[in-house]
Amino acid sequence: EDPSSSSSTQNSVAPELPGFYYDPEKNRYFRLLPGHNNHNPLTKASVQHKAMECKRLRLLEEEEKQKKTTRAGLNSSLLLQKRQLGLLSSTSYCRLVHELKVNCMQRRKIEIHSPDSSVAGTNNFKIIVADVACERIFTVNDVEHGGCKYGIINLSGLGKESLTVEMYDNLYFTNRKVNSVCWASLTHPDSHLSKLCLMGIAETPGCASLLPASLFSSTNPGDRPGMLCSFKISTAWSCAWCLNPQADNCFSTGLTRRVLVTNVVTGHRQTFGTSSDVLAQQFATQTPVLYNGCRSGEIFSIDVRQRNRKGQSWKATRLFHGSAVTSIHLMEAEHYLMAADMAGKIKLWDLRTAKCVKQYKGHYNEYALLPLHVNEEEGLLIAVGQDCYTRIWSLQDAHLLRTIPSPHPASKDAIPSVVFSSRLGGSRGVPGLLMAVKQDLYHFSYN
Repeated sequence: EDPSSSSSTQNSVAPELPGFYYDPEKNRYFRLLPGHNNHNPLTKASVQHKAMECKRLRLLEEEEKQKKTTRAGLNSSLLLQKRQLGLLSSTSYCRLVHELKVNCMQRRKIEIHSPDSSVAGTNNFKIIVADVACERIFTVNDVEHGGCKYGIINLSGLGKESLTVEMYDNLYFTNRKVNSVCWASLTHPDSHLSKLCLMGIAETPGCASLLPASLFSSTNPGDRPGMLCSFKISTAWSCAWCLNPQADNCFSTGLTRRVLVTNVVTGHRQTFGTSSDVLAQQFATQTPVLYNGCRSGEIFSIDVRQRNRKGQSWKATRLFHGSAVTSIHLMEAEHYLMAADMAGKIKLWDLRTAKCVKQYKGHYNEYALLPLHVNEEEGLLIAVGQDCYTRIWSLQDAHLLRTIPSPHPASKDAIPSVVFSSRLGGSRGVPGLLMAVKQDLYHFSYN
């Protein structure tokens, strides 16, 4: 059963009457009030919220008990027996072992330490993004007056026994809303951070900044380098960093009806006009090609070696979703692309034939910019829905393996942000899922 779906059981018990709500516990109808002006009103929104909260609490209780796999007869002893008898190939065996691990993950709270004791656990997490080695996590936190602040969490202390991490803040605050973040490899791998800010107080323009990661450290503040580059832009939605040497030091921003590609060393800029807002971006690594997902539902690629052109002539691969594309992920071999949209659809596209080859069902989204997390090594796809549930699918057969309820009641400002890796904290790190929600950080051990 999909916990995000609104309760339809009342329809089977009693017919639905416009303007009334049927309570199965009290076995009677109640009038739905049109607004929130009355004291303790019964509205459709409050009824749905109550039903969702009951379901979340029930699922949290089930989480504490023994985990059950979503496939019948899947357990470790049976898998091992089948493998020894030669009934399972090594590939299938590894895939099913990963499925078992996903179903056995247990939630534990992480203690966040900070050199500045006033910092830890005081602001809600909005975005967490891990570097390639999964040694550090860049965090964007909402602050009370409506802006954002940034920090880096060092995961090296995340051992098998201790669950403690160090959080380093910096002095940069912004009164704007941060919409997108990515790691940038300028002087060495993941040396900098690119961030995009939307318009904020008093209609200030948006800005794109490149921050050295060394800003966030416990060294003397006087030794820290300043911001490397910052430029004003119109409302920005997405950003991406290019690792292909043919487009060295290139940083892309997805704006309102255009794509801006900037070389952060030379300052050279290229603009590509589009017919829609660019909400998601990713560069290929084998070629200097940028993939873009738009509010119109279109996904297209640009070869950034070509000069600026107007119109549609520079668009290469073109794919179409029925709704605004919120996230794209180019698979390792770069023949396939995963995309999610605002209708909650997640599709795997074959870029060679421009056809959808798989669909992953169960994700929930109506209007939010929500990321996808693809882990090809473990064969997993992870996405957090607008309903605050974290869902994990098998990449190979699109089977929904697990639905994890949030530790906090669902709300717009409590959508969890997650990171999954088999090496949290570096090459000798622990495997698992990190979940940041409200002011808390959790670890789901993946053993």
